Amino acid sequence: MFKPNRMLTAVAAGLATLSLSTTVAASDEPIKVGMMLPFSGVYGALGDATRNGLKMALQEKAPQLHGRKIEFIEIDTEARPERAPEISSSLLNNSKADFIIGPVHSGVAMGMLKVLRGKETVMIVPNAGAGPVTGPLCAPNVFRTSFSSWQPSYPMGEVALDNGYRKVVTMSWNYGMGKESLDAFEESFTAGGGEIVKKILVPFPKTEFQAYLSEIASINPDAVFVFFAGGGAVKFVKDYDALGLKGKIPLLGAGFLTEGTLEAQGSSAEGIMTTLHYADTLETAENLDFRKSYQAQFGKPSDIYAVQGYDTGLMIASAVNRMGGDVSDHASLIKTLENTTVESPRGAFTFSAAHNPVQNIYLRTVEGGVNKVLYVASPALSDPARGCKL
Repeated sequence: MFKPNRMLTAVAAGLATLSLSTTVAASDEPIKVGMMLPFSGVYGALGDATRNGLKMALQEKAPQLHGRKIEFIEIDTEARPERAPEISSSLLNNSKADFIIGPVHSGVAMGMLKVLRGKETVMIVPNAGAGPVTGPLCAPNVFRTSFSSWQPSYPMGEVALDNGYRKVVTMSWNYGMGKESLDAFEESFTAGGGEIVKKILVPFPKTEFQAYLSEIASINPDAVFVFFAGGGAVKFVKDYDALGLKGKIPLLGAGFLTEGTLEAQGSSAEGIMTTLHYADTLETAENLDFRKSYQAQFGKPSDIYAVQGYDTGLMIASAVNRMGGDVSDHASLIKTLENTTVESPRGAFTFSAAHNPVQNIYLRTVEGGVNKVLYVASPALSDPARGCKL
């Protein structure tokens, strides 16, 4: 059973070496996997779940690693973008990491790219959705196993139209992920004849929503589409209910509105529709096996962040296997990763030319305190990767 290494916050992080097979090694040198994740602070649980999923996948796939050992180098980003260039440089130049995994926070991702784009390492993003990562700042050595900000929100525009909604208010915090999410919804919704009657951007991380909700009530749109996550999502959903809008004006969102928040939102979340690339309730053999194994190993339920970490591990293991354990040829490694199919708990996915997942986006509704999958809102959806020159 895997037990997470103790939290490492210094740039000169300690090393955790895991022998993953007893067969003859393809090389005496370990494959070095650097992890730039938040292990403390508000995003600490997300970093921990990502790490758990990553290690779990590499443990399961140990027989396919041709005897190679994996050396994990874990550094706490603290979700601070200003730390990203220093940590990235350390993992690249001092640790000579073959793979650098991270981050959770989009601001940290942008800092990582300043150092790692085009370098002799592979950067794999297991969460941050910032569009430029696989858009204008795309690079041959940069991959993402999560989502672009465009992907979860774009399909909801068509869902809204299919439900007869023609006039919608959109709302989010005024920051990159929020604005990109609202723009993606608007793109598909207006293309089908819908109208955005009001776009509301709330200063981040403000959670005093009452004045905005009163304005929405006075507008009385057909529906409301929002991007909020974490504590802000809990507060928004509960306020929406408390001010009497639930049951009167349908609430739609990118999936993070009800992801990891349902217990705190309680009955206020019932009936909310969201779109996302995963749901706990997916009835596939891969998802059922994954959730059972994760619970057994870590003593708590998995979540989307664990899935994304797990898929990152599956991706690495697949490449190591197909290259016979030798990942020293950087160009061949990139080519191998580009042609990987990840058999994920979320459903199998491949990679676009920009190295973003080509994946299903599911329509979910909150029913009985869980996100119940209604149907695939957009199968094998590929981000348009505008500005990518690969």
